[in-house]
Amino acid sequence: MEYINAFWVGGLICVIGQLLIDLTKLTPARIMVMFVTVGVLLGALGIYGSIVDYAGCGATVPLCGFGWALSEGVREAVQEKGLLGAFTGGLTAGAAGTAAAVFFGYLAALVAKPKDKS
Repeated sequence: MEYINAFWVGGLICVIGQLLIDLTKLTPARIMVMFVTVGVLLGALGIYGSIVDYAGCGATVPLCGFGWALSEGVREAVQEKGLLGAFTGGLTAGAAGTAAAVFFGYLAALVAKPKDKS
């Protein structure tokens, strides 16, 4: 049942992203930022943690899961280090995702020819 829950929750997140691409004039970059921001907000409200408990990787792999990881890292670091943790916790918790995004973004920039959305 874990795989089914991960599949349908992750699929629902992807469907929302696809609908935003197809039905709005938002650029993919804005949609990505929106997903990360929604993950941070839902994490700060304590909602996204229960979604992660239910769906596992179906909720942590999409970009909103990265935002949630950032918010959790900040929350833990603030408890340990105080205000300084607000600046360091997100990068500590999301270091693997950040490194992967920079690396694969660089590879994509070498290959792709970007265009504006018409």
